[in-house]
Amino acid sequence: MTIERKPAKPKKCRVATCRTLFVPSRMGQAVCSPACALIDGPRHAPKARKALADIERKDIKVRKEKLKSRADHLKDTQQAFNAWIRARDAGHPCISCGTTADVQYCAGHYRTTAASPELRFEPLNVHLQCNRNCNMGKSGNLLGYRPGLIQKIGIEAVEWLEGPHEPKKYTVEQLKAITAEYRAKTRELKRGQAA
Repeated sequence: MTIERKPAKPKKCRVATCRTLFVPSRMGQAVCSPACALIDGPRHAPKARKALADIERKDIKVRKEKLKSRADHLKDTQQAFNAWIRARDAGHPCISCGTTADVQYCAGHYRTTAASPELRFEPLNVHLQCNRNCNMGKSGNLLGYRPGLIQKIGIEAVEWLEGPHEPKKYTVEQLKAITAEYRAKTRELKRGQAA
């Protein structure tokens, strides 16, 4: 059984200086001859270069992701978590000194990541803090942090933070999941603030 094809309809050559009527010999043919194809070819060059560059960028991104160590993933997760804390507490004063001045704010840990790494990603442990004065200048300004924290989350929650906690050792897959979770939460908060 043979399938009969309909004869192709004549079309005009895409090259502006030619515009000859021709019958395409293959699907998608837009020019009448190889000479016109050479004239028409450069118009596709920018798109082709962009497509190749996009493929190369994606390939580089995949290769870089494969080379990341657990420490690199931990750093990514910390950045995503801190961005969420800053978005969550946007508009609130510094937890330690109460300033609302137009300064740079960061996500300040009550129990530091060195002292209590198990509380690194605990939302109750991290709050908006002015960067230069309290977080960096006064090493977290714990004398001001604790009263502000009690006022914000209550004494029971503060005592829980100060108590013992089970150590946590995150795997790379867990870190990736936490990073994705906090990036999604940050996007959601920013969408809500924009509306």
